[in-house]
Amino acid sequence: MLPTLEAAELPADAVEVGRIADAWGIKGWFKVLPHSAQPEALFSSKRWFIQPSGPVNAPARTGAFRLAIREAKEHSDCIVATSPDVPDRNAAEALRGARVFVPRSSFPSAGDDEYYWVDLLGLNVVNREGVALGTVRELLSGGSQTTLVLEYEQDGKPVERMVPFVSAFVDKVDLAGRLITVDWQPDY
Repeated sequence: MLPTLEAAELPADAVEVGRIADAWGIKGWFKVLPHSAQPEALFSSKRWFIQPSGPVNAPARTGAFRLAIREAKEHSDCIVATSPDVPDRNAAEALRGARVFVPRSSFPSAGDDEYYWVDLLGLNVVNREGVALGTVRELLSGGSQTTLVLEYEQDGKPVERMVPFVSAFVDKVDLAGRLITVDWQPDY
């Protein structure tokens, strides 16, 4: 049974940042598996929104709840957090599988030439000559570099193209204009 949480609408700028994996300890702490290797948004927001998971093959639950966060910290390969709304292990176990959302406005500011992946999704990519290369569908982390996975259409079928997201190939990222300019050719 879920702890008594305040029902809430997801903010318009809500971004899914992780899932609650399990209870941690006996005092109501819970483990969160972040979707990012750098989960600053989980630490910067003192108010999370969660959507409980349902049984497998059940329709998705549409309701969301506000969860006040007292403390969140790194622990091994996950984040552990506590809330005044989750008093004990039983309440923490009831959150297992819940999706965690944070308002985008709660994210820490990105530095110069730093971008949140969520801000790059859906941007159009063109090369220096103005040739459209596709739209950012996802990003892949490959250790030393991130790769943009672009989707475009060829002969009526969706096709993928990958472009390293490094300064040697990326000339400009215009978030307001929703455009990334790269030094890349369509036949690479």
